[in-house]
Formats: sequence, C-alpha cells, structure tokens
Amino acid sequence: MTQPNTHDVLVIGAGIVGISTALALQSQGRRVTVWDRKGVAQEASKGNAGAFAFAEVEPLAAPGIMMKAPKWLLDPLGPLSVPPRYALKIAPWMLRFWRASWRDRYDAAVQAQVNLMNHCEAAFERQLAQDGDPSHIRREGQLSVYQGDTQFRSALPALKRRQDLGIEVTLLEGAGAIAEIQPGLSADFTRGAFTPGWFNANDPALWAEHLAHRFVEKGGVVEIKSVSNLKNRDAYIELEGDFGATSASHVVICAGAWSHHLSAALGDKLPLETERGYNTTLPTQSVDLRTHVTFGAHGFVMSKIGDGIRVGGAVELGGLDLPPNYKRSEILLKKAKAFFPDLETNNGTQWMGFRPSMPDSLPVIGSSPKARRVTYAFGHGHLGLTQSAGTAELVASLVQGEAPAIDLSPYRPSRF
Repeated sequence: MTQPNTHDVLVIGAGIVGISTALALQSQGRRVTVWDRKGVAQEASKGNAGAFAFAEVEPLAAPGIMMKAPKWLLDPLGPLSVPPRYALKIAPWMLRFWRASWRDRYDAAVQAQVNLMNHCEAAFERQLAQDGDPSHIRREGQLSVYQGDTQFRSALPALKRRQDLGIEVTLLEGAGAIAEIQPGLSADFTRGAFTPGWFNANDPALWAEHLAHRFVEKGGVVEIKSVSNLKNRDAYIELEGDFGATSASHVVICAGAWSHHLSAALGDKLPLETERGYNTTLPTQSVDLRTHVTFGAHGFVMSKIGDGIRVGGAVELGGLDLPPNYKRSEILLKKAKAFFPDLETNNGTQWMGFRPSMPDSLPVIGSSPKARRVTYAFGHGHLGLTQSAGTAELVASLVQGEAPAIDLSPYRPSRF
C-alpha cells in the first residue's frame, strides 16, 4: 500500500517551465523533486529559438485566420499546416480555435497575454538576479522584415498594437535602414520593425541546465522517471509509473505536450494540441547575425545558438505520433539561404519538437478542478521559455495557498 506524502512537492516535467517552477517552490521552503521521462530540457526546451519574446502578445487564433484553413491542407510545407491524415482528429480542437479567433475572444486573449507577459518579464529579471547567470543572456533586440509594402501592411496592425501597449517598436523603411541593424539581408526586404527590448538565451538548453544545476545545488532532486497514472486521495496524490507506485503531498504537472494524458487520468479533459516546430542548427555563424531575425510572412526565424545559427519555426498541427516531415526544415533552410546569400547551410542538425498549444494560445495555470493537490502549468505553445519564470511564481503562490500576482481566471483549466 502506498504511504501518504512520500514526497512533499513532485514536479512532473524537467523542461524550462518545470525547472523554473521547482526553483520557485524551493525558494518558498518546499522540498521539491522533479521527474522527467528523458531528463532536463530534452523536448521543446532543447530546440527552440532561445527567445524571451515578451512582445509577442497576439494569439495564433487571430480574426480571419480560418479563411486560410483550406490552404493549410493544400500546402503541407506552408508556415501553418495540418497534415491531411490528422485533420479529422484535430477537428474538435480546430472548432475551439475558430471560436477563439472571434473578435471578442481575441481581444480578451490579447489582454490576458499582455498581463501575463508583464508579470513574466519582471519575474525573469528576479530569476536572473537570484539564480541566473547574465552570460547566458544576449540583449540584442529583434528585427522583423518584410518584402515590400503588402507584407508590411499585413503586419502593421499587430505592430501598432504593440506600440499602443507601450512596447518600443521602431518601424523601418528601405533596405538601407534595415542594413544598419542587420547587414547581409537580401535587398528584397524593404520594410522592417525593430524591437530593442527583446532578448535571447545563448542556448535555451544550457539555460535550463544551468537552472537545474542551481536547483540541485540547493538540495533539489531531478530523476528520470515516467508517470503513467495519478489518483486523487484525500490527503495525498498517488502516482504510478515505471518506478512502481508512490505518493506526494502536492503534484505540479509541467509535462508539456504530454500533460493532457496526465490530467485525463484525474478526469480533467483539456484540449491540448501539439505545434510541431522544425529547425536546423548550423554549426558556425557564417553570417554576421546581430539580432534575432523574424520572417513573419514565411513563418520562421533565425537566431544565434552557441557558436552556430538556428533556422526554424513554422507550425504543423500534427499531434504526437506522426513521423517528422523534415522537408519542412529543408524548405526553411533554403529560404534562409535566399534571404541571406552568404549563409553556409552545410552540416546542419535537424530537429523537430512538440510545443504544447491550447486553442486560445493561453497556457493552463491553475489547480485541477478534480484534485486540489494538483496544479497545472502547461500549454504555453511557442512561449514556454518566455513565460517560464512568471508561470513558476504563479504556481508557487497557488501551491502555498497565497494570492497570485495577477488574475488567473483567463488561464484556468476549466475555461473550456
């Protein structure tokens, strides 16, 4: 028989959200153990672009986006696609996605994202001061570029919205103005927008590993274990998996794209889907990449990662089981070569990762409606790194029974 409270707080998931949450709980005096089926930063936290994108407040489900849906099925290599064999399975999620794109829901989601981002940016600075190392962070801004006025006009409402929210964004006109910030780009890019407050991790995996090291240094435990089932008991949560059975006073689920399997075990059926992101990491910086460059109309970015350059992005809503389609990586790399003619594209390493996505682009942060000793912290989409420190503080408040720093109703598990 499982003994109650074998663990104080058990965090499931050792990605950047899980590790940050463990640190935040540890700072509150809790005894914290982190379990992950593969180890620290072995999924989406390993292969992302490294951006702390606090300016990204627009949900993927934007007004009018469903008019593009037929093109997604016809262009499997486009920046936003649904594989035909997954279309029927994802239909219920797409219906919620469509409803989230209505103006009333969209405006509310933007405001919720703004509130969360403001909190997360301040929380990151606190995390950096307490447990971070500034050498892991590059504060070089972000440049969005557009091939002519048509692409620029399409992006202008979102850019103006950011300016209205107090985010510093400088609009650029002419290839010369763009080259002053980022030389080497094709002269086809004649309009741009520069966000100087944007910053990046030198390597997102190393950043997560650094925080995990700090957690362990202070007495925390990280173990490779896989949880397959949870059971709600009056005084504890019982867990089953490859370790047999154990229990915890409190469980935090930060398992990324796999989190809904665990929530379902408790009776919480949450509409979590997977944005499958693709990239190629080139071993050297063959072009002088001075900032994080976003090609919005083409759905990908370029960023410095360690000594190399990472080219990646796009959204493939294809679940967890379909095999990777690395043609998506290849087409992004070909575009990057066309846009940066001097870019050397040999010997790159391809990667595909699962980004956990909710229909309204907002994460799930809150207590399980079915189990008060379980807290959810997942569904951040492509903003997990950005929102990790802020989510961690909010979760720590919930576990401690304290009032969170912001209203969590927009992110509550029961909103669907």
